[in-house]
Amino acid sequence: MKRIIVAITGATGVIYGIRFLEVLKELKVETHLIISDAGKRNIELETKYNVKDVEGLASRIYRNDNLGASISSGSFRTDGMVVIPCTIKTLSGIANSFNKNLIIKASDATLKEKRRLVLVVRETPLHKGHLELMAKVADLGGIILPSMPAFYHLPEKIEDLIDYTIGKILDLFHVEHDLLKRWQGIE
Repeated sequence: MKRIIVAITGATGVIYGIRFLEVLKELKVETHLIISDAGKRNIELETKYNVKDVEGLASRIYRNDNLGASISSGSFRTDGMVVIPCTIKTLSGIANSFNKNLIIKASDATLKEKRRLVLVVRETPLHKGHLELMAKVADLGGIILPSMPAFYHLPEKIEDLIDYTIGKILDLFHVEHDLLKRWQGIE
């Protein structure tokens, strides 16, 4: 069974994290969830969900201030971790191994164990400092996956755009799904 750590931070776009948890639950993937305080506020501001509903989608939840949680250690085996959405503040903490909270510490453990770390960075426009932080995380082995949907599949609603991004993340973890229409080429 797959086991993925999911972190929701305070960037706009918490719906991506919620949808990711919904899909993982449907696919019977074990999930370990951390939500930052700002992420909790954004769930209430941006969606029809409440925090308890979102936490109910996960196999296990952790407080972001619990630096001694099992997922903070590389000895806790996972298939990797996704920070969705990822604030620039969290990106900076990860890039600089500033293990101030569980999201950053679990990300750091994921990187040091050479497991997949996917950051769905949510900010635009980006300045050079943001880009340098992303490059630094990529150099450490992380994957930067901004929420940039494609349009060749002719999306009809916002959910189609969200599912495209979720499908790309699932592909990185080799989780079978049918969320996105794959490019078939031009004949």
